[in-house]
Amino acid sequence: MPMKIGNLEIHLGPQEVGGPDDLRQEIISFIGKAKKTLYVAVQEIDNTPIAQAVTAAKQRGVKTVQVVLEQDYLRSGKIHQTPFQSGGRHESNRILHAAMLRTDVDVKADFNPAIFHQKFIVRDGSAVLTGSTNFTDTGVGKNLNHVIILKDKKVANAYTKEFREIRQGRFGKRSMDRDEKPIETKISGIRIKPLFAPDHAPEMEIIKQILKAQTRIDFAVFTFAQSSGIDDVLKNAAARGIQINGVLDKRQANQSWAATHHLRVPGVSLCVAGNRGALGKVHHKLMVIDDQLVIGGSFNYTGPANLTNDENIVVIGDLEETQAAIRRKQRRLGQFVRAEIDRICADFGEVIN
Repeated sequence: MPMKIGNLEIHLGPQEVGGPDDLRQEIISFIGKAKKTLYVAVQEIDNTPIAQAVTAAKQRGVKTVQVVLEQDYLRSGKIHQTPFQSGGRHESNRILHAAMLRTDVDVKADFNPAIFHQKFIVRDGSAVLTGSTNFTDTGVGKNLNHVIILKDKKVANAYTKEFREIRQGRFGKRSMDRDEKPIETKISGIRIKPLFAPDHAPEMEIIKQILKAQTRIDFAVFTFAQSSGIDDVLKNAAARGIQINGVLDKRQANQSWAATHHLRVPGVSLCVAGNRGALGKVHHKLMVIDDQLVIGGSFNYTGPANLTNDENIVVIGDLEETQAAIRRKQRRLGQFVRAEIDRICADFGEVIN
């Protein structure tokens, strides 16, 4: 079961590898409630039921259905001698892309020479779905991911603004010159702060929150590179007595550029998981601080994610919150996410530090 507090929801999955929630169904259900507008910004769509939900929205009369995708998943990596025959890598993406075009869905490929790594939907100007989940068979059925749903007009306006900038070709470094500071609002009393990369430098926000930690930091991240500054501040936190527990994707963590090597210090507990049995990747981009603050979204802990890719994060909670009732809500969310991080390590993990 997801964690729901009023108009704020966190879904962790997929159920196929022991997660509590059906991520595919949550995405389909979210799309299925659209009445007037649907804006989809996602790296990749190769899952047929999700694509069918998008086309069904247009077919049932949703006036504006717009999609932006990373074009690398629509192109072939080589020149085919028989280009008018189907087949080849990413053919499922191309088939679903064509199906959306045939239902008059307005689909565009990104202009970003780096990675268009967004994963969000804005529905009817009043609700946002985001998180780490690509709309792919592996994303909703094999890789460990999360979905965050925020039902709030101010948040929806921020994501709509970002979507329109994307559609205008303001990608990556092109978007860094005019953006406003990130918004903050409250949903069911809990502070919500969405940030977009590279406009808002999410890495600095994560570092700022880590510096406020009092007792513990738990994280699960797909790609954690030395090009990020987050590893340094985590080492500093461990040195001042903060308990650090992390889960990393095994293949990514073993790369020469990975921050894993820097994090093998006293006070930091690490495990790696992935590519074992039914499990694909540990694809989360999650952090929990003091069981009071959750950071999720599409943002891997790398230099390119902060500087050149298109990304978003959501900061949920406030480490300086003083109201006991709100702190109890924050703790429910934080402990829910931390329990899944612990489960991943217990069920699939190999302790390396």
